[in-house]
Amino acid sequence: MRERALDFLQEMEGRRSVRFFSHRPIPGGVLETCLRTAGLAPSGANQQPWHFVVIRDPAVKRSLREAAEAEERRFYEGRAPEQWLDALAPLGTNADKPFLEQAPALIAIFQRSRVADAKGEPVRTYYPKESVGIATGFLIAALHHAGLASLTHTPSPMGFLNVLLKRPADEKAFLLLVVGYPAEDCTVPKITRRAIKEIVTFIGD
Repeated sequence: MRERALDFLQEMEGRRSVRFFSHRPIPGGVLETCLRTAGLAPSGANQQPWHFVVIRDPAVKRSLREAAEAEERRFYEGRAPEQWLDALAPLGTNADKPFLEQAPALIAIFQRSRVADAKGEPVRTYYPKESVGIATGFLIAALHHAGLASLTHTPSPMGFLNVLLKRPADEKAFLLLVVGYPAEDCTVPKITRRAIKEIVTFIGD
């Protein structure tokens, strides 16, 4: 068990968010399998309050980029407090999001406020945000294990995703996951992770 835990740790240590993607296509079936893994995540009352939209169409990706960049410009030029901008500075982010067109696939992740029960009747979901967050973590790990890179993108607000992807009002955009292979000249910022003693408290043996 210790060996398996260490093997997985070492695999995940190689995972990095990237912002420079290749146009190289993703082999058929890979995304579907990773999404099946995401669907295995635990959820409140097992309601599975998530919906994933996979976008490969270039025209739709362009529309999403235009809408996302419009929101990002408003964020960087007015809405974001100075402290937030200072925290983002080392990562080199700005309002330009070319990766939304460069990557071969985008996965828009939605949390559902209502799902159908066993009788087909709509019922309210419980802990949808927490449940979708767990499923997203499963998906990111599955994509990395398959050999793909990803980037979590969260322009705020994200209502444009419902409009452009024609999703119903009872679904709320959670995030946009950019998926593909790193570009040959891809660079990532130098970052460090907090030591386990900073993020974990053990109580008892």
